[in-house]
Amino acid sequence: MSIVYKRILLKLSGEALMGEESFGIDPKALYNFASEVAEIYKEGVQIGLVIGGGNIFRGVQAAAKGITKVSGDYMGMLATVINSMAFQNALESFGVPTRLQTAIKMEQIAEPLIRRRAIRHLEKGRVVIFGAGTGNPYFTTDTAAVLRAIEIEAEVILKGTRVNGVYDADPEINAHAVMFNNISYDKVIENNLKVMDQTAFTLCKENNLPIRVFNINVQGNLKRLISGENIGTIIDNNNLSL
Repeated sequence: MSIVYKRILLKLSGEALMGEESFGIDPKALYNFASEVAEIYKEGVQIGLVIGGGNIFRGVQAAAKGITKVSGDYMGMLATVINSMAFQNALESFGVPTRLQTAIKMEQIAEPLIRRRAIRHLEKGRVVIFGAGTGNPYFTTDTAAVLRAIEIEAEVILKGTRVNGVYDADPEINAHAVMFNNISYDKVIENNLKVMDQTAFTLCKENNLPIRVFNINVQGNLKRLISGENIGTIIDNNNLSL
């Protein structure tokens, strides 16, 4: 199978790992996603991975209950490390070599975040999982994903969601919402479409880093996408008229 991307950054939400559960990690969902990543790994794709922590802890919700924003954000970063460790183990159960790097030092369980080492791991055929967000409060894991993608010189960010792509309205609320196949960064900003937070999105635009939004819950979508099928929505600077 020919592939259209050699090096990618895959962004998954923590909520995706909940599967049928209301909290935490559903082992079935975890291993389903890991098997999808293992499939594209076997095709020779170099993979960086960032996972959110919303299935375990959300800083925004914590702030509403009296925990300070800074403390809540750090707690959320630790939640991403839990998810990253779980995904690392799941991937290795499929025979995929991995390395976990964290933006907050915790040497007993992960390597510190070192850009050159991460790139070397990718070149050596290891999936690199980036945990603990940016290592700083006030930034989301979307922003962390974009930063890591830029640092490892990924060709694209693949943002796995529970809908098929980017729509002109929320498809889970509006049955008549229309999906875009292609759209420009400017149009996403102009129409206030909720793809990523503003900081992350601006970084993508400034660094000419395309984003591909797709439904990660459809089995085989990830493999079809990297083989060149028109899956989801692509956002970049080339779609100036869209």
